[in-house]
Amino acid sequence: MGETGKGRAIFLREPLAILTPDGIDARGGLLVRDGVIEQVFAPGAAPVGDVETVDVSRHVVLPGLINTHHHFYQTLTRAHPAAINRELFDWLTALYPLWARLTPDHLRIATRLALTELMLSGVTCASDHHYVFPQGLDAAMDIQAEEAAALGIRIVLNRGSMNLSVRDGGLPPDSVVQDADTILADCERVIARHHDARPGAMTQVALAPCSPFSVTRELMVGTAELAARCGCALHTHLAETFDENAFCEARYGCRPLDYLEQTGWLTDRTWLAHGVHFDDDELVRLGVAGVGVCHCPTSNMVLASGQCRTRELEAAGAPVGLGVDGSASNDSSNLMEGVRHALMIGRLTYDASLTHLDALRWATEGSARCLGRGDIGAIAEGRQADLALFTLDELRFSGAHDPLAALVLCGAHRADRVMIAGRWTVVDGQPVGVDMQALRAAHGRAALDFASR
Repeated sequence: MGETGKGRAIFLREPLAILTPDGIDARGGLLVRDGVIEQVFAPGAAPVGDVETVDVSRHVVLPGLINTHHHFYQTLTRAHPAAINRELFDWLTALYPLWARLTPDHLRIATRLALTELMLSGVTCASDHHYVFPQGLDAAMDIQAEEAAALGIRIVLNRGSMNLSVRDGGLPPDSVVQDADTILADCERVIARHHDARPGAMTQVALAPCSPFSVTRELMVGTAELAARCGCALHTHLAETFDENAFCEARYGCRPLDYLEQTGWLTDRTWLAHGVHFDDDELVRLGVAGVGVCHCPTSNMVLASGQCRTRELEAAGAPVGLGVDGSASNDSSNLMEGVRHALMIGRLTYDASLTHLDALRWATEGSARCLGRGDIGAIAEGRQADLALFTLDELRFSGAHDPLAALVLCGAHRADRVMIAGRWTVVDGQPVGVDMQALRAAHGRAALDFASR
């Protein structure tokens, strides 16, 4: 299969099409060495010397997709009858009692399945927002780090938190929240053990209180201070629904973005999930501060949350990335499918001048900017060798004339090959080292524990 050990090089020769910054013609191919893209070649050019050559003339080559918002544990409650056909607050109220059953074994198998699904869709870096901590799940971040390392996929561990339960006027039940001291202490532990700030890092940590309606002001402030001290990113849900805006106005006397600023979160180390209900002035403030927004088109449509103003955010200077969101509000972990949904809802929101290249940019360069990473998200010399290779062999692509557009418009959903840090993690549509039948069976058994209330 080939992998780039010390000094070993792989030449990916003559791709059918390739997505590069500014449309640079790299159809000659890519030279990968030591996990990095060493050189791109124009048509007809090739490297000299001892290299392993892989013919990718059947493949459309993309930068590895970057998923900037997910909830892996929710793969266990997909299409649950207690929650389907509900909007966010009612959906959460229905599912919180089920998620309170989550155990370490549940989280492990859910993480393994979600990461495998994501990788098969072309994802090379995944950010998971885990904020449910029932008793016994203290090692959640360690479990996720282990599973990502076993698959060879980059991960951003979002040490989420909730400390505002029903008895305090929040939404979650008492059994899934923790106190602020416990949360902040574990945040420090997770950062010390898992956060790698170096270029090419496989594992990083972000601090991620769940939302304004599930954490206290004090925890928001304390988390921001800790992140600044440790050099970590910040992440939370914000402005997802009208209900959330109303909650903030009633409890805090201000809109969600004002609350974010008051608690020290209006910084370029912050990226937000959803960002649907911002007004014109708030869009400008986000851009000036450099706050990123992860657009979650599929989830926003499933929960009827609204339409993210992606164009205005980018025009204001705010990074826009892409995420699948939780697998109970999507209900899949397929970011290539999310790219297509982003294009479709974008055209409905704006017009046909929003293109497939915009949607692909959000899932690659835009997502990398949200995570504060300049080493991934683009096919360029010096970037990490994270690549997603798709073929156009299926019937759905027959007759397609523009290969890049075909991936989005004709509905590509599964990569043929995936490379992460110069190593093949998917070959011939199969994840390397994963028994998918066994994974499906084990995950299905675990999901039965959440089948009823």
